Amino acid sequence: MKKIALSFAALAVSAGAALAADLPSRKGPPILPPPPPPPPLWTGFYVGLNAGGTWANSNTTTIASGTIFNNVAALSVLGQSYGPAAALATSGVLSSGNGGGFIGGGQIGYNHQFYNNFLVGIEADIQGIAGSSQTARSAGLVDRALFAGAPFGVNFVSAATQVTRNIDYIGTVRGRLGWLATPTLLLYGTGGLAYGGVTSNVAIVGGEAPNTGSTDFATGGAFSDTRVGWTAGGGVEWLFWPNWSAKVEYLYYDLGTVTYSAAPSVSVLTGTNTISFVNAHQVSTRFNGNIVRAGLNYHFNWGAPPPVVAKY
Repeated sequence: MKKIALSFAALAVSAGAALAADLPSRKGPPILPPPPPPPPLWTGFYVGLNAGGTWANSNTTTIASGTIFNNVAALSVLGQSYGPAAALATSGVLSSGNGGGFIGGGQIGYNHQFYNNFLVGIEADIQGIAGSSQTARSAGLVDRALFAGAPFGVNFVSAATQVTRNIDYIGTVRGRLGWLATPTLLLYGTGGLAYGGVTSNVAIVGGEAPNTGSTDFATGGAFSDTRVGWTAGGGVEWLFWPNWSAKVEYLYYDLGTVTYSAAPSVSVLTGTNTISFVNAHQVSTRFNGNIVRAGLNYHFNWGAPPPVVAKY
Protein backbone atom coordinates (compact mmCIF):
# COMPACT_ATOMS: atom_id res chain seq x y z
CA MET A 1 0.00 0.00 0.00
CA LYS A 2 2.85 2.28 0.87
CA LYS A 3 4.45 1.57 -2.52
CA ILE A 4 1.22 2.50 -4.33
CA ALA A 5 0.99 5.81 -2.42
CA LEU A 6 4.56 6.76 -3.29
CA SER A 7 3.92 6.00 -6.96
CA PHE A 8 0.87 8.27 -7.02
CA ALA A 9 2.90 11.07 -5.33
CA ALA A 10 5.72 10.85 -7.88
CA LEU A 11 3.22 10.88 -10.72
CA ALA A 12 1.57 14.05 -9.33
CA VAL A 13 4.90 15.88 -9.00
CA SER A 14 5.82 14.97 -12.60
CA ALA A 15 2.45 16.18 -13.89
CA GLY A 16 2.78 19.47 -11.96
CA ALA A 17 6.24 20.13 -13.37
CA ALA A 18 5.03 19.46 -16.92
CA LEU A 19 2.05 21.79 -16.40
CA ALA A 20 4.34 24.56 -15.02
CA ALA A 21 6.58 24.27 -18.07
CA ASP A 22 3.57 24.92 -20.32
CA LEU A 23 2.55 28.12 -18.48
CA PRO A 24 3.64 31.52 -19.99
CA SER A 25 6.88 32.96 -18.56
CA ARG A 26 6.84 36.20 -16.62
CA LYS A 27 10.49 37.01 -17.48
CA GLY A 28 10.84 40.20 -19.62
CA PRO A 29 12.48 40.31 -23.07
CA PRO A 30 16.29 40.50 -23.17
CA ILE A 31 17.66 44.06 -22.81
CA LEU A 32 19.71 45.08 -25.83
CA PRO A 33 22.27 47.92 -25.78
CA PRO A 34 21.20 51.13 -27.60
CA PRO A 35 22.26 51.44 -31.25
CA PRO A 36 25.55 53.29 -31.76
CA PRO A 37 25.32 56.99 -32.75
CA PRO A 38 25.78 57.69 -36.45
CA PRO A 39 29.30 58.75 -37.43
CA PRO A 40 29.82 62.49 -38.10
CA LEU A 41 28.74 63.51 -41.60
CA TRP A 42 31.19 66.41 -41.98
CA THR A 43 34.48 65.22 -40.47
CA GLY A 44 37.28 64.77 -43.00
CA PHE A 45 39.14 66.36 -45.90
CA TYR A 46 37.52 68.02 -48.91
CA VAL A 47 38.45 69.84 -52.13
CA GLY A 48 36.35 72.04 -54.37
CA LEU A 49 35.90 74.85 -56.88
CA ASN A 50 34.43 78.32 -56.48
CA ALA A 51 33.32 81.27 -58.61
CA GLY A 52 31.78 84.66 -57.95
CA GLY A 53 32.43 88.37 -57.97
CA THR A 54 34.60 90.92 -56.19
CA TRP A 55 34.60 94.70 -55.84
CA ALA A 56 36.89 97.19 -54.11
CA ASN A 57 36.09 99.16 -50.96
CA SER A 58 38.74 101.82 -51.54
CA ASN A 59 38.87 103.34 -55.02
CA THR A 60 41.18 106.33 -54.53
CA THR A 61 44.84 107.00 -55.26
CA THR A 62 46.61 109.91 -53.58
CA ILE A 63 49.54 111.70 -55.24
CA ALA A 64 51.69 114.12 -53.23
CA SER A 65 54.21 116.20 -55.21
CA GLY A 66 56.80 118.68 -54.05
CA THR A 67 59.68 120.69 -55.46
CA ILE A 68 63.05 119.40 -54.25
CA PHE A 69 65.16 121.71 -56.46
CA ASN A 70 64.27 125.08 -57.97
CA ASN A 71 67.01 126.87 -59.94
CA VAL A 72 66.44 130.35 -58.52
CA ALA A 73 69.76 131.63 -59.84
CA ALA A 74 69.09 130.74 -63.49
CA LEU A 75 65.41 131.62 -63.67
CA SER A 76 63.42 134.82 -63.80
CA VAL A 77 60.97 135.57 -61.04
CA LEU A 78 58.17 134.15 -63.17
CA GLY A 79 60.30 131.14 -64.12
CA GLN A 80 60.90 130.34 -60.46
CA SER A 81 57.20 129.57 -60.03
CA TYR A 82 57.21 126.77 -62.62
CA GLY A 83 58.34 124.00 -60.23
CA PRO A 84 55.99 124.80 -57.32
CA ALA A 85 53.05 125.34 -59.68
CA ALA A 86 53.78 122.00 -61.39
CA ALA A 87 53.91 120.27 -58.00
CA LEU A 88 50.51 121.67 -57.10
CA ALA A 89 49.05 120.70 -60.49
CA THR A 90 50.16 117.07 -60.09
CA SER A 91 49.00 116.61 -56.47
CA GLY A 92 45.57 115.37 -55.48
CA VAL A 93 43.25 112.44 -54.89
CA LEU A 94 42.11 110.51 -57.96
CA SER A 95 38.96 108.42 -57.72
CA SER A 96 38.13 105.48 -59.98
CA GLY A 97 35.38 102.88 -60.23
CA ASN A 98 34.82 100.08 -57.75
CA GLY A 99 36.99 97.59 -59.65
CA GLY A 100 34.32 94.90 -59.85
CA GLY A 101 35.39 91.70 -61.56
CA PHE A 102 34.91 87.94 -61.89
CA ILE A 103 36.71 85.68 -59.45
CA GLY A 104 37.24 81.93 -59.70
CA GLY A 105 39.50 79.25 -58.24
CA GLY A 106 39.66 76.32 -55.85
CA GLN A 107 39.85 75.38 -52.19
CA ILE A 108 41.02 72.56 -49.94
CA GLY A 109 40.18 72.02 -46.30
CA TYR A 110 39.50 69.81 -43.31
CA ASN A 111 36.44 69.68 -41.02
CA HIS A 112 36.02 68.22 -37.57
CA GLN A 113 32.47 67.78 -36.27
CA PHE A 114 32.04 67.65 -32.48
CA TYR A 115 29.16 67.61 -30.00
CA ASN A 116 26.99 66.56 -32.96
CA ASN A 117 26.02 70.13 -33.94
CA PHE A 118 29.35 71.98 -34.01
CA LEU A 119 32.16 72.09 -36.52
CA VAL A 120 35.68 73.49 -36.58
CA GLY A 121 37.96 73.44 -39.59
CA ILE A 122 40.61 75.07 -41.72
CA GLU A 123 40.45 76.03 -45.39
CA ALA A 124 42.94 77.39 -47.93
CA ASP A 125 42.00 78.79 -51.34
CA ILE A 126 43.37 80.78 -54.27
CA GLN A 127 41.49 82.60 -57.03
CA GLY A 128 42.31 84.54 -60.16
CA ILE A 129 40.54 87.85 -60.75
CA ALA A 130 39.47 89.14 -64.17
CA GLY A 131 38.28 92.65 -64.94
CA SER A 132 39.24 94.31 -61.64
CA SER A 133 41.51 96.99 -63.14
CA GLN A 134 40.68 100.57 -62.05
CA THR A 135 41.84 103.64 -63.98
CA ALA A 136 41.50 107.27 -62.94
CA ARG A 137 42.53 110.44 -64.79
CA SER A 138 42.79 114.04 -63.69
CA ALA A 139 43.77 117.39 -65.19
CA GLY A 140 45.40 120.05 -63.07
CA LEU A 141 45.63 123.75 -63.95
CA VAL A 142 47.46 126.20 -61.68
CA ASP A 143 47.75 129.95 -62.11
CA ARG A 144 51.42 130.86 -61.65
CA ALA A 145 50.38 134.13 -60.05
CA LEU A 146 49.95 132.05 -56.86
CA PHE A 147 53.74 131.70 -56.67
CA ALA A 148 55.13 134.80 -58.51
CA GLY A 149 54.37 138.41 -59.18
CA ALA A 150 52.52 137.68 -62.42
CA PRO A 151 49.01 138.95 -63.10
CA PHE A 152 46.23 136.47 -62.43
CA GLY A 153 44.76 134.60 -65.37
CA VAL A 154 47.79 134.96 -67.69
CA ASN A 155 50.48 132.31 -66.96
CA PHE A 156 49.39 128.73 -66.20
CA VAL A 157 50.90 125.31 -65.56
CA SER A 158 48.80 122.36 -66.66
CA ALA A 159 49.25 118.66 -65.95
CA ALA A 160 47.49 115.40 -66.88
CA THR A 161 47.73 112.40 -64.51
CA GLN A 162 46.61 108.81 -64.96
CA VAL A 163 46.71 106.07 -62.32
CA THR A 164 45.83 102.40 -62.68
CA ARG A 165 45.42 99.82 -59.91
CA ASN A 166 44.67 96.12 -60.14
CA ILE A 167 44.54 92.87 -58.14
CA ASP A 168 45.59 89.88 -60.24
CA TYR A 169 44.85 87.09 -57.75
CA ILE A 170 43.87 86.61 -54.13
CA GLY A 171 44.10 83.70 -51.71
CA THR A 172 43.26 82.99 -48.08
CA VAL A 173 44.13 80.60 -45.26
CA ARG A 174 41.24 80.66 -42.80
CA GLY A 175 39.80 78.96 -39.78
CA ARG A 176 36.10 78.03 -39.80
CA LEU A 177 33.71 77.66 -36.87
CA GLY A 178 30.18 76.51 -37.56
CA TRP A 179 26.87 75.28 -36.20
CA LEU A 180 24.70 72.63 -37.84
CA ALA A 181 21.14 73.89 -38.06
CA THR A 182 20.28 70.43 -39.40
CA PRO A 183 22.59 67.44 -39.89
CA THR A 184 23.21 68.60 -43.47
CA LEU A 185 22.99 72.43 -43.20
CA LEU A 186 26.01 74.31 -41.82
CA LEU A 187 26.13 77.98 -40.80
CA TYR A 188 29.69 79.22 -40.24
CA GLY A 189 31.96 82.17 -39.61
CA THR A 190 35.48 82.32 -40.98
CA GLY A 191 38.61 84.47 -40.77
CA GLY A 192 42.36 84.46 -41.13
CA LEU A 193 45.17 85.45 -43.49
CA ALA A 194 44.72 86.91 -46.98
CA TYR A 195 47.30 87.49 -49.70
CA GLY A 196 47.15 88.88 -53.22
CA GLY A 197 49.14 90.11 -56.19
CA VAL A 198 48.64 93.88 -56.58
CA THR A 199 49.87 96.43 -59.12
CA SER A 200 49.69 100.21 -59.34
CA ASN A 201 50.94 102.55 -62.08
CA VAL A 202 51.09 106.33 -62.48
CA ALA A 203 51.90 108.55 -65.47
CA ILE A 204 52.19 112.36 -65.39
CA VAL A 205 52.82 114.92 -68.17
CA GLY A 206 52.65 118.70 -67.99
CA GLY A 207 53.85 122.04 -69.26
CA GLU A 208 53.43 125.81 -69.04
CA ALA A 209 51.44 128.26 -71.15
CA PRO A 210 52.61 130.64 -72.28
CA ASN A 211 56.10 129.18 -72.23
CA THR A 212 58.64 131.21 -70.26
CA GLY A 213 61.75 129.38 -71.43
CA SER A 214 61.58 125.91 -69.76
CA THR A 215 60.69 122.56 -71.29
CA ASP A 216 57.65 120.41 -70.50
CA PHE A 217 57.94 117.70 -67.84
CA ALA A 218 56.87 114.05 -67.53
CA THR A 219 57.29 111.14 -65.13
CA GLY A 220 55.92 107.72 -64.25
CA GLY A 221 56.16 104.97 -61.69
CA ALA A 222 54.95 101.47 -60.92
CA PHE A 223 54.51 99.06 -58.01
CA SER A 224 53.96 95.29 -58.20
CA ASP A 225 54.16 92.84 -55.32
CA THR A 226 52.36 90.18 -53.29
CA ARG A 227 50.68 91.78 -50.30
CA VAL A 228 49.65 89.98 -47.09
CA GLY A 229 46.70 91.06 -44.95
CA TRP A 230 43.59 89.62 -43.30
CA THR A 231 40.10 88.45 -44.17
CA ALA A 232 36.83 87.66 -42.36
CA GLY A 233 33.33 86.60 -43.36
CA GLY A 234 30.75 83.86 -43.18
CA GLY A 235 28.54 81.56 -45.18
CA VAL A 236 26.18 78.64 -45.42
CA GLU A 237 26.99 75.13 -46.72
CA TRP A 238 24.58 72.32 -47.61
CA LEU A 239 25.59 68.66 -47.71
CA PHE A 240 23.14 67.65 -50.43
CA TRP A 241 24.69 64.22 -51.14
CA PRO A 242 26.79 61.93 -48.92
CA ASN A 243 30.08 63.26 -50.33
CA TRP A 244 29.00 66.53 -51.96
CA SER A 245 28.22 69.97 -50.58
CA ALA A 246 27.44 73.40 -52.01
CA LYS A 247 28.20 76.71 -50.28
CA VAL A 248 27.62 80.44 -50.60
CA GLU A 249 29.90 82.81 -48.68
CA TYR A 250 30.98 86.43 -48.25
CA LEU A 251 34.51 87.59 -47.40
CA TYR A 252 35.95 91.00 -46.66
CA TYR A 253 39.70 91.34 -47.29
CA ASP A 254 42.27 94.03 -46.53
CA LEU A 255 45.77 93.89 -48.06
CA GLY A 256 46.81 97.25 -46.63
CA THR A 257 48.09 100.48 -48.16
CA VAL A 258 50.78 100.61 -50.83
CA THR A 259 53.06 103.66 -51.00
CA TYR A 260 55.74 104.14 -53.65
CA SER A 261 57.64 106.92 -55.42
CA ALA A 262 57.42 107.86 -59.07
CA ALA A 263 60.55 109.00 -60.86
CA PRO A 264 61.35 112.71 -60.30
CA SER A 265 59.98 115.05 -62.96
CA VAL A 266 62.59 117.38 -64.43
CA SER A 267 62.38 120.48 -66.61
CA VAL A 268 65.39 122.22 -68.25
CA LEU A 269 65.87 125.60 -69.84
CA THR A 270 65.08 125.37 -73.56
CA GLY A 271 68.18 124.85 -75.68
CA THR A 272 70.45 124.18 -72.70
CA ASN A 273 71.18 121.48 -70.13
CA THR A 274 70.43 123.81 -67.24
CA ILE A 275 67.82 122.36 -64.89
CA SER A 276 64.83 124.56 -64.13
CA PHE A 277 63.31 122.38 -61.39
CA VAL A 278 63.13 118.83 -60.02
CA ASN A 279 59.87 117.62 -58.46
CA ALA A 280 59.34 114.45 -56.39
CA HIS A 281 56.10 112.43 -56.46
CA GLN A 282 54.74 109.92 -53.92
CA VAL A 283 51.79 107.65 -54.72
CA SER A 284 49.57 105.92 -52.12
CA THR A 285 46.60 103.57 -52.56
CA ARG A 286 44.81 100.96 -50.46
CA PHE A 287 43.78 97.47 -51.59
CA ASN A 288 40.72 96.17 -49.77
CA GLY A 289 37.37 94.86 -50.90
CA ASN A 290 34.61 92.28 -50.90
CA ILE A 291 34.10 88.78 -52.31
CA VAL A 292 30.80 86.99 -52.83
CA ARG A 293 31.08 83.49 -54.28
CA ALA A 294 29.51 80.07 -54.56
CA GLY A 295 31.42 76.82 -54.23
CA LEU A 296 31.12 73.06 -54.71
CA ASN A 297 33.04 70.63 -52.47
CA TYR A 298 33.76 66.90 -52.62
CA HIS A 299 34.27 65.30 -49.20
CA PHE A 300 36.72 62.37 -49.05
CA ASN A 301 36.03 61.69 -45.36
CA TRP A 302 39.72 60.87 -44.89
CA GLY A 303 40.51 61.39 -41.26
CA ALA A 304 36.93 60.70 -40.19
CA PRO A 305 36.59 58.25 -37.26
CA PRO A 306 35.51 54.71 -38.24
CA PRO A 307 31.86 53.84 -37.57
CA VAL A 308 31.13 52.27 -34.17
CA VAL A 309 30.13 48.59 -34.40
CA ALA A 310 27.88 47.37 -31.60
CA LYS A 311 28.84 44.19 -29.80
CA TYR A 312 26.26 41.98 -28.14
